[in-house]
Amino acid sequence: MGWKEFWDGEHAIYVNARHRLLHDRRIATDIAALIPSRDAVVLDYACGEAGEAGIVAARCGKLILSDQAASVRAKLAARHGGMPNVEILDPEGVRALPAGSVDLIVVNSLLQYLSRPELDDLLAMLRPLLKDDGRLVIGDVIPRGQSPVADAVSLLRFGFEGGFLIAAGIGLVRTFFSDYRKLRADLGLSFHDEHEMLAILDHAGFAGERRRENIGHNQGRMTFLARRA
Repeated sequence: MGWKEFWDGEHAIYVNARHRLLHDRRIATDIAALIPSRDAVVLDYACGEAGEAGIVAARCGKLILSDQAASVRAKLAARHGGMPNVEILDPEGVRALPAGSVDLIVVNSLLQYLSRPELDDLLAMLRPLLKDDGRLVIGDVIPRGQSPVADAVSLLRFGFEGGFLIAAGIGLVRTFFSDYRKLRADLGLSFHDEHEMLAILDHAGFAGERRRENIGHNQGRMTFLARRA
């Protein structure tokens, strides 16, 4: 099993329904705050189930949700397909978008699952889609040297603040014995320091900078903002 198969199947990343709700709401609220205008075209690439995408859709002219996993796209269609300004695409559909047609592209919590060649290919695909003043946002990048313990502490803090602390603790134990942990051990994750990410973006034809706050609750990870150079 690889990461693609994992995300296309059944998994238990969230400790309970409240964790999922608050996580999705935080991500959607953070993305919505980055939208430049009410008529903007926004692409959320590798969006996952995007349970609170309505928050984002309400702040832009068009929201494109894209995920590689067919099962995830089916859930997106069931939940958000009725919204008039939401379009759901597979990666090939994203490739077919007109050049210079997107104001904001968000890639959140994906880079840890990509090799360097895969990341380079992704950036090469996304860059032409941006308008001249468009912006690429890459969130939840894991810095080198950060241990799983830091993620666990962040989850427990989020659970305390969100009222699901006990469930978060139980979920951490469950994750220890899960397919996710086994895959993480077998396949590994990709880590990037700040200077590495800026160099990668520069190599791909972007002018990038680190954002002060990360998208989502885990502030031990990083978010980067980039424009076409």
